[in-house]
Amino acid sequence: MKIDILTIFPKTFEPILNESIIKRAQEKGSVDIAVHNIRDYSDDKHRKVDDRPFGGGPGMVFKPQPIFEAIKKLTANGKRQKPKVILLSPQGKVLNQKLAQKLSQDKHLILICGHYEGIDERVRLKLVDEEISIGDYVLTGGELPAMVLVDTVVRLVKGVLGDEDSSKSDSFCDGLLEYPHYTRPANYKGMKVPEVLLSGDHEKIAQWRKDQSLKVTKKKRPELLN
Repeated sequence: MKIDILTIFPKTFEPILNESIIKRAQEKGSVDIAVHNIRDYSDDKHRKVDDRPFGGGPGMVFKPQPIFEAIKKLTANGKRQKPKVILLSPQGKVLNQKLAQKLSQDKHLILICGHYEGIDERVRLKLVDEEISIGDYVLTGGELPAMVLVDTVVRLVKGVLGDEDSSKSDSFCDGLLEYPHYTRPANYKGMKVPEVLLSGDHEKIAQWRKDQSLKVTKKKRPELLN
């Protein structure tokens, strides 16, 4: 998978992309992630990417030119499959596990991190395939949502996780929250691991985990059971 990120704050991504699973995924060649400074595509001599909104109002708006030019450059290779262009926006559909799984099947994603008061509507109408939000609240920019999207999608790409089955038991994968986990020691300060997990009976363990998932979901997120 190829992921291109368009932002005016490229350095904010360095700690995320150079640590843990995402770093290893890039080293293995499972994903290719590149961060691009939108200012590098501006035709303004001062690398300006924003301007005042037509009609008046507070704040500044992202100009269309740098983003159109950036995406033109990133899609210039005709052999590459047409990418999916995503705008991180509070107006978008809320990111969930089902959507992350769908996006993990794409070969090429281009993420646009909005900022300022908003983005010129012509970018949304002409270039954007999908708008995605990480929640019903407003952030100062699209960088944090882009990091969240990259993290949740990359771990679902084939070959990224050491155990392919580990993501299949994640919360929300089957519509339920995940069951409780335990590890050694079996008895810690009088708190004992459920006997069924020590039994070696895989059928009983599977049933226990399913029952616990239902129990945890009912307690913490009952609306998911609807």
